[in-house]
Amino acid sequence: MNRDLVFAYPGDIETRTGGYGYDRRVIASLAERGWNIELVSLGEGFPNSDNAELDDAGRLLSDKCRDGSLVLVDGLAFGVMNQWAEREANRLKIVALVHHPLALETGLSEVKQQEYLSRERTALAHSRGVIVTSHATAAELATNYQVPFERIAVATPGVDPAPLAVGGGNPPLILSIGTLTHRKGHDVLICALEEIRGLPWICRIVGSKTLDPAIAAALEQQVAQSGLGDRVDFAGQLDDVRAELAKADIFALASRYEGYGMVFAEALAQGLPIVGCAAGAVPDVVPESAGFLVPPDDPDAFAAALRRLLQEPDTRIAMADAAAIAGAGLPSWKDTATVISDFLEAVP
Repeated sequence: MNRDLVFAYPGDIETRTGGYGYDRRVIASLAERGWNIELVSLGEGFPNSDNAELDDAGRLLSDKCRDGSLVLVDGLAFGVMNQWAEREANRLKIVALVHHPLALETGLSEVKQQEYLSRERTALAHSRGVIVTSHATAAELATNYQVPFERIAVATPGVDPAPLAVGGGNPPLILSIGTLTHRKGHDVLICALEEIRGLPWICRIVGSKTLDPAIAAALEQQVAQSGLGDRVDFAGQLDDVRAELAKADIFALASRYEGYGMVFAEALAQGLPIVGCAAGAVPDVVPESAGFLVPPDDPDAFAAALRRLLQEPDTRIAMADAAAIAGAGLPSWKDTATVISDFLEAVP
């Protein structure tokens, strides 16, 4: 069985986001299973690449691939590489890795959404198969992108073991982990924190400030104007988020959409009660017993959920226990790699 694979991705594979983290773990796990992987960075700017950048990326990838090569392309780039996919579909065995469809990114204009939808639908039509990270994304692709279910593999992210959170912080520590972008909803979290300023808590927000500097600056200004600057800490990008989870009392992330939400799974695995939003795949990851999921963009509902966990210790403990139980049943990265490896081997 030939196990040669070209894995193409946008930008820097060491970028500290959930999507890139997934890519890194899959690459390492496939290598352990005997796959020979050639990594190809397609350059910066995706998915907002101009025509010249797209041409350069397509030319680079084509040059790396001999006839019949098996090529796995991260969806952040592949979704806008529709012209390349059309051109190379017969020569190469193209597989897409879709963390979530580009058109479902928040903050897009309707025109941009429709452009992404059209381009990604075309690109996916020229793939031999699609790997997704959740059943919710699989359903989205089947319903709105006309990808047959039999060409989709659901490879849920794995979770590494890590110490359970001890809890009992005085004041309780509310932890949020996510890049400072519009989709992660940190603005909603801050509004909610303003509503519960009368309760004891501190909040730590971990995530890169460089992917969207304008949003990062707006969030810091929002905190300053709220008068919560001494209680809300922007920690920036950190390598060891599992250590942060171990010190927290509550995990809170107001994402407007998640294709999976790896950090929610990690919070479960470390026994943290969760406040999140019923958006994308989050309800598939977080059971009702382990946290409160409220509508997206609803600071009042988010504040009410936080208030309950802060004011009801028994509820917080019960949800922490349920989170730990749910987390113990999550797949390992070995499980994730097995799904992907078997799927790639079967690509026609």
